[in-house]
Amino acid sequence: MSTQKDQKTAATVAMKGGGYYSESTRGAKDVIDRASAMLQDAAATIPAPPNDTAVSIADFGAADGGTSQEAIRELIVSLRKRFTGRQVLVTYTDLPSNDFSMLFKNMLGLGSETAASYLSEFDDVFVHACGIGFHRQLLPNASLDIGFSATAMHYVSEKPCEIENHVHMVGASGETLKAYAARAKDDWNNILLARAAELRPGGRLVFMNFGIDEEGRYLGNTDGVNMFDTFHSLWKGMAVEGLITADEYCDASFSQFYRTKEEFCAPLLDENSRVSEAGLKLISAHTGMVRCPYRSAFDQAGGKMSAREFAVSYIPTLRSWSETVFANALDAGRSAQERAALVDTFYQRYEDLVAANPDGHAMDYIHCYLAIEKEA
Repeated sequence: MSTQKDQKTAATVAMKGGGYYSESTRGAKDVIDRASAMLQDAAATIPAPPNDTAVSIADFGAADGGTSQEAIRELIVSLRKRFTGRQVLVTYTDLPSNDFSMLFKNMLGLGSETAASYLSEFDDVFVHACGIGFHRQLLPNASLDIGFSATAMHYVSEKPCEIENHVHMVGASGETLKAYAARAKDDWNNILLARAAELRPGGRLVFMNFGIDEEGRYLGNTDGVNMFDTFHSLWKGMAVEGLITADEYCDASFSQFYRTKEEFCAPLLDENSRVSEAGLKLISAHTGMVRCPYRSAFDQAGGKMSAREFAVSYIPTLRSWSETVFANALDAGRSAQERAALVDTFYQRYEDLVAANPDGHAMDYIHCYLAIEKEA
């Protein structure tokens, strides 16, 4: 991927910073926790790194590191039991627009969600960060033991085009959908080839990425109101009212593609693919749903939580990862205050919609869980 593409992606994709992401995405942590057995299996099967070198772990697309911190701690515990006294290197990667300052605060136990971290618990554990997107190789050849990525690799390296009459590829059709599918296919091959180069022989990848399951369900579209259709309806409504321009309406396209399990597995199952030739083989693949924790809390409250209280708790999890799409669609000629006010209006309307009728509103997570090994 070219530097120009990196810059374009970095300018338009970022999680909301200041610790907001981890504080507002409890469901993302639940997804990681569900994959703990896959991570433990990786810890139990990788060969010892050569010549007493450090065991190397990488979290690709880490955001502020808060959602994966517990899982990585448990991984370190298991690795230390196998490789007593061995140093451990943890590399967190994300785009340069990521809030790496908050990531390091979390690692030092200074974040609002983390009273302590594995850095304060273990000696000889080292944390590095890489501010370059995961579509290219980030680590030296044969230097990685366990690669991990959660809820990140649905982002494409660049938007092939804007999506007409919607904001996400799940609402696209025709040539537009084909363009996103082609971009995502190339990106997935490049991601796997980059990780194949980085992995030591016998190393493992554990990925859990947004996707479309066998029933056609995807994030925010399970058995109720379609979240992305709601995004589009509210954004279009602001255009109809003249609050945003036609260009600003059209420019709010998510740089994302939700793959099916078959699309995830295709290059790994094709013996003649470049990915297979690079030594990667599929260990397991399955889809799974994690219920929206904010909806679950509302349902379990049994009337003790108002619809407004649910809406106030729910909207931040949507905003944590989607805000930059709508903010960056607004004309740069607007003042920062005007752009912020329009974004606030957009999410306030979503909150009011949910508060008026909460039925069917939930951001259930649909992921494809993959375990991949590089042949020894």
